[in-house]
Amino acid sequence: MKLYKSLIATLCLAGMMMSCSPSGSSTQDNTTVTAAQVDTGKVVIETIMARRSIRQYKDRPVNRDTVQLLLTCGINAPNGMNKQPWAIRVTDNPEYINGVTEVFKKVNPKMAEAPEFKNMFRNAPTIIFVANDPTASSSQIDCGLLGENIMLAAQALGLGTCCLGSSAAFIQNNPQASEYLERLNLPKGYKLLYCIAVGYPDESPAAKERDASKIEFID
Repeated sequence: MKLYKSLIATLCLAGMMMSCSPSGSSTQDNTTVTAAQVDTGKVVIETIMARRSIRQYKDRPVNRDTVQLLLTCGINAPNGMNKQPWAIRVTDNPEYINGVTEVFKKVNPKMAEAPEFKNMFRNAPTIIFVANDPTASSSQIDCGLLGENIMLAAQALGLGTCCLGSSAAFIQNNPQASEYLERLNLPKGYKLLYCIAVGYPDESPAAKERDASKIEFID
């Protein structure tokens, strides 16, 4: 919370200083910062700081038009040399989700004993799978940027998300789940990297502390 308030205060101060400079321009780039831009910046920061990993979802589907908007935000992420070395697959099909979950339960029976367990994707109704092209040197970075865009867009639209590496690894690496990997119809050579659970949150987890001492400025 202290970090959030500090970010907002810094943004507002920057806006006031730049607006009050001669001709309302910045001494660095000669760009005017308007009150509307400051307000927009505050909304972006609020979205970033409010995002949480959601592990409980309401039994409510997500409209496909809304999911398409998330994906459009995702593929507009920066990526090295515009290679776009990702492949995205989406399912909201209960037959797929429940089917691969049954395979998961047979391999990991203890994990399925939790009373709240419904599916291996934190019970989310929509799953976004992200695969990368391992031959592209920056593909994992590019796919990570894509995923962050998706999750921030979801937060802005009142949705919850959780990035799941273990669920993707299970589908990618277990022969028992090969049928479900094949159904994703990934391009040849691509590897399933992670998936994103998407749905309407049924919890409001508190933020975990971040270690600001890991940030250093080098003069």
